[in-house]
Amino acid sequence: MKQHLFTLSVLAIAVSMVAPTFAQGDQKISKKSKRKAKEYAVENVLVEGKRIGNHENGALGNKAIIDTPFSITLIDAEDMAKRGAKSVRQIFINDPSFYTPASSNTTDWWGMSIRGLPVRNTFADDLPILLYWGGDFPTEVVDSVSALKGATGFMYGFGSPGGAVSYQLKKPQDTAKTNLDLGIRSNSIVSVQLDTNQVMGDDFSYRLNLAQETGTAYNAAEVNRSVASFAAEKAIGEKFEWFGNVIYEDSNLKHEPFQFYLDGYDFVGSGGKLPRVSYDYDDFNVDNSFYATETLISTTGFKYHINENWQAKYQYGYIRKEHDSNKSFADLHNQQGDYSGNIYNFAGILANYFNQLMLTGELSTGAISHEIVAGIGYQKATTQYGPFYYASTADFAGNLYQEQTFLMGDRPDLTLNPVGSEVRQTYGFLSDTIKLTTQWQLILGARHTYYDKEDVDRNPAVNSGYNTKALTPTVALLYKPVADATLYASYVEGLEPGSTVGTRYANAGENLDAQVSTQYELGGKYQAGKLHLEISVFDIQRTETMDLLQNGLLYLTQDGLTTFKGIELSSAYQFTESLRLGMGFVNLDASIDDVSEANKALKGNMPANAAKWQGLVNAEYTVAAIDGLSLHGVIRYYGDTYVTNANQLKVPDYTIANAGFSYEFPLWNRNVTLNGNINNIFNKKYWAGGGYGAGNIGEAINASLGLQASW
Repeated sequence: MKQHLFTLSVLAIAVSMVAPTFAQGDQKISKKSKRKAKEYAVENVLVEGKRIGNHENGALGNKAIIDTPFSITLIDAEDMAKRGAKSVRQIFINDPSFYTPASSNTTDWWGMSIRGLPVRNTFADDLPILLYWGGDFPTEVVDSVSALKGATGFMYGFGSPGGAVSYQLKKPQDTAKTNLDLGIRSNSIVSVQLDTNQVMGDDFSYRLNLAQETGTAYNAAEVNRSVASFAAEKAIGEKFEWFGNVIYEDSNLKHEPFQFYLDGYDFVGSGGKLPRVSYDYDDFNVDNSFYATETLISTTGFKYHINENWQAKYQYGYIRKEHDSNKSFADLHNQQGDYSGNIYNFAGILANYFNQLMLTGELSTGAISHEIVAGIGYQKATTQYGPFYYASTADFAGNLYQEQTFLMGDRPDLTLNPVGSEVRQTYGFLSDTIKLTTQWQLILGARHTYYDKEDVDRNPAVNSGYNTKALTPTVALLYKPVADATLYASYVEGLEPGSTVGTRYANAGENLDAQVSTQYELGGKYQAGKLHLEISVFDIQRTETMDLLQNGLLYLTQDGLTTFKGIELSSAYQFTESLRLGMGFVNLDASIDDVSEANKALKGNMPANAAKWQGLVNAEYTVAAIDGLSLHGVIRYYGDTYVTNANQLKVPDYTIANAGFSYEFPLWNRNVTLNGNINNIFNKKYWAGGGYGAGNIGEAINASLGLQASW
């Protein structure tokens, strides 16, 4: 693959130099350019203190974020490059409600959450991609990343109710441009990326991305990643447009630090205190451990511009992510830092097939106008695993403050068994944004999904299949006192698959319906002039399964309930031409409300990994004396969290600070940008709590420097 990337790099550089001579680069406006100008000539939005274009909102269509009845954070590629952000933790550090314990250059393993709720829903151009087994998405191929907060049943169907992270992939643009990026990161990671966009004639454009990253990270992990992508668009006559995109990433992360588990920690003997944090990462890793992933994303489709008001879009996609794990985990025992550890061996392939047809348009019924979005689709997700190895007794033992010398002696078995899980979803959705007046809008929507888990366990004696169906609505009322402000009230639901009740229960064999969580939200958005302000108050009630004892018999029911209530605020203000200040916080009042008799001790407790407070302040300063130079920084507070629902042990709160600069200047008739960043600038030592009782050693001070030349 590396040889292929080198060859492609040489060809791409040649193409980027030669193609402009053929590319109608004399400001001629192509058919596709005119079409896009009409398609996206709508109100801009303000995100993270600057204006950007509209955001594709799935079942709500292409809307300005200010016109949506949800809380959405969107980070574009320019902002990620400026801050040197590679991991989701770094990408969303300016969003107070977003959290993950995973530092950069570690495997993000089941830890992502929004508003205290776990997030398992990730998408790339609407294609579902399963990332919670580990592995960040390659930012090199991303144009923007958005976080939709709260229940996602209407927008995306079945998933976790915490929210969704959606990656918008880089697409061809209307003018030829090439970017060459060179980077270096602590301790010795070097990277190179070529991103070239070319316009060929009047109706065809393409975008090619090639990237390589290799070296040793700040945490002693060895990084080796290769990324390649190719996207193309072609106008076919006046009404049709074809598009396609292929992305490939090969990543191998070696001897990263342990992921610790804290749920068996001696909280009594330790007085509720965790061990002192050490950043001697070599003391708690296994030299021949690794986590390797191979990702393939391919999507294609057509747009049909019926007339000025209506458009149809068909999209087919296939995503395949292969995991090879020889990853190390450890159970932390006491305040002295003793632990016992295991190597986790497995191979797995997670694949998704995606078909969707959408129709969007506008119509009027008298004085009332409607924006219609309708769609039907079919998805199939399969998983295929090999033999799992995780010993019942520890593979090794050690102490946080002593070097770990264990090596995995056996060669991991990374063969694959036949497909072990197959889930099909067939769905349809419809939304109508009803513009009652110039100020009042009503949004009505519904999604119907048939969920079918196939019986593929190859055991004829046991029916492991399961199916259910659900209709999930959304209702929202929006009031726009002025064009740049929106007040809204919304209701939406979250859907999680039910299950077939197991044999230990009196209602064994019963198919439980889809678990429906509810969300009510009131909010306001203002983004004009010097001020950007967003505030929301939310109430999310998550349905849980629970054991119920009736007449001496045990039943599995869906009567459990966990409540997440809170308020979230984000704002930014341009105090002077040079200085912009921002702040944000989320205050969460979460509780476990309805539980089984056996778990009554948990009633009223705070859910695990949900912080009561998170907050931040940030700043950006343009240096007037040096043209093109700006400084930026953020101070981020993470509140303390309980390790488990039993609320016996807390992971302490902590505050970190990041700072950086961006300097734009001309060089040899090229536009050049130099970005430099320091993360955890004061080298704060901390524990970061995660899902399922996990806890990670924090991210030590580290730096990055990137140089981008554009032509």
